[in-house]
Amino acid sequence: MGTWMTRIATAWLVYRVTNSAFLLGVVSFSGQIPAFFLAPIAGVWVDRWDRHRTLVWTQTLSMLQSFALAALALTGTIQIWSLVLLVLAQGMINAIDMPTRQAFVIEMVVDRGLLGNAIALNSSMVNGARLFGPAIGGLVIAAVGEGYCFLIDGISYIAVIISLLMMRFDTKAARGHAKHVLHELREGWNYILESDAIRSILFFLALVSLIGPYTVLMPIVAGTILHGSAHTLGFLMGASGVGALISAITLALRRTVLGLGRMIAISAAMFGAGLILLGVSRTTWVSMLLMLVTGFGLMQQMAASNTILQTIVADHMRGRVMSFYTMAVLGITPIGSLLSGSFAARFGAPVALMTGGACCVAGAAWFARKLPELRRLISPIYRSLGILPEVAAGLQSTSALDVPPER
Repeated sequence: MGTWMTRIATAWLVYRVTNSAFLLGVVSFSGQIPAFFLAPIAGVWVDRWDRHRTLVWTQTLSMLQSFALAALALTGTIQIWSLVLLVLAQGMINAIDMPTRQAFVIEMVVDRGLLGNAIALNSSMVNGARLFGPAIGGLVIAAVGEGYCFLIDGISYIAVIISLLMMRFDTKAARGHAKHVLHELREGWNYILESDAIRSILFFLALVSLIGPYTVLMPIVAGTILHGSAHTLGFLMGASGVGALISAITLALRRTVLGLGRMIAISAAMFGAGLILLGVSRTTWVSMLLMLVTGFGLMQQMAASNTILQTIVADHMRGRVMSFYTMAVLGITPIGSLLSGSFAARFGAPVALMTGGACCVAGAAWFARKLPELRRLISPIYRSLGILPEVAAGLQSTSALDVPPER
């Protein structure tokens, strides 16, 4: 919740001080572009390091960054350049933190058949915070200003760090410095290129991240198009969180990963259609309903893609593959945010939203055409894990690790 409060406070602070769609794009770009350059290398490190210890360090650094933002904002000395630098620092931390967290999931979930449910439950918690965080952030901004959002975020990291330190489990030993970093990075890249399923899922995620970064335009939608305030922005982002939370809950209730490929295409098309209609809407309650649709669609695509990737990837490549997942989700988004901000500055936010939505729908059609071939490639992996029903019973009696999901 603190993280979402910081996100909305940062966006509103930039919009309030500059009233510039382009600078909104610049700040968003600064916070996420490190993932584009650092995440692939971080994936190599993640496969080597103790992931639990790494998370403690990344969360501690994130806490210090939030306190620095709070200090500058509360003393009235924050400027755009200092905000950009601090957001850039957080982006560098996230480039290591996100692939570490993604790869860490497999160490906490011993039963591989429950992996999809675990990922969906994690998404439920994240999006529960996404639901309440922006709404509370909007109220805090309106009452006492953006600085207190940053302060609350910094304090919230204390609970995160304590929770990590309380974890007790049998972790795998770090792999150590077996090869040169660039050599292992190339191994991970070649592994992705040789798998049409992994390559297609990551490419589609990157495509949606490039053409659909709608959140960077939300301050303009709330303030200029809907003639609202920070409250309006909080409600819009909260509605998106409701949709994402509903999406995560539906995934958590699934008993199998079968059918998730189809959901990737459907949800991406839903996300694109929601963006198109959002560009047309001029009514707050209609826009909130459309934000619910976009939140549902985007989360469904991301979580379904994550689940399939985590299921089919080889364990020794997990950190590197999830680092490219991080790059596709976070690393490409800032480029899209910069393009959206520039496009909106020239043609208006509604046109930018509708254009991005149309491209997402076209991408969903492309992925749907590839689904039959992807199913053929993934089926042998599902059989080896006992997920496909014709061999599930036999594997269930021979492998305690790969218990298939209930049918």
